[in-house]
Amino acid sequence: MKKDIHPTYYKEAKIRCACKHSFTIGATKENIEVEICSNCHPFYTGKQQLIDTAGRAERFATRRAKAKPETLEKKKAKKTVRKTIKKKK
Repeated sequence: MKKDIHPTYYKEAKIRCACKHSFTIGATKENIEVEICSNCHPFYTGKQQLIDTAGRAERFATRRAKAKPETLEKKKAKKTVRKTIKKKK
């Protein structure tokens, strides 16, 4: 086995966040600076906003129900006319 190929392991490496929070862990670097940590991350602080994806389908259904059936029938009629014109050529 080769010797001296592994980096030095520091049992008490200091981690500093942009929010000024610091803590110690074991790492291969002595000092580590991070932008976000568990002290300021929205998921851990409870400030995370959830997106309601179920409401999208309901909104579509209500818009579809409000649409006038006459306009839908006209659009279908135009499509059939276009198809018949293409077939004749």
